[in-house]
Amino acid sequence: MAAAITDWLDGYIARRMRLCSAFGALLDPVADKLMVAATLVLLCSRPLNIAVFGQVPWLLNVPSIAIIGREITMSAVREWAASQNGKLLAAVAVNKLGKWKTATQMAALTILLATRDSSLGETGILVASGVIFLYLSAGLSVMSLVVYMEKIRKVL
Repeated sequence: MAAAITDWLDGYIARRMRLCSAFGALLDPVADKLMVAATLVLLCSRPLNIAVFGQVPWLLNVPSIAIIGREITMSAVREWAASQNGKLLAAVAVNKLGKWKTATQMAALTILLATRDSSLGETGILVASGVIFLYLSAGLSVMSLVVYMEKIRKVL
């Protein structure tokens, strides 16, 4: 949660004070994607134990694959768009859907990481909300990828 908050704050301050740089614009999304992918891989390394179902080994894998796949695809598409022309680069600029995707991802990852600690006691509702946020984030990830691809198709 601290990483997500400081990442947001860093971007906010940079934009507000007009301290944006090309290097920062390149590095920030890479750091975000690395943080999310590493956390998803770690979460997938141990199956969730849900009282009603028992251990469900695939529950986190499905949205994790969608999220990581979308991030890799969008990184490649943005790199390609940057080498083409301004219209393509504008088509893949960050939008509100991407912001919602990131917010739901950070909420899901925070909840799911916090519930891995058994000292919290009964975490059934928290785990369920974390899983719901993760699937919502995966849905938003796929939806935003479709939106970006449609914008690119229109430019081409």
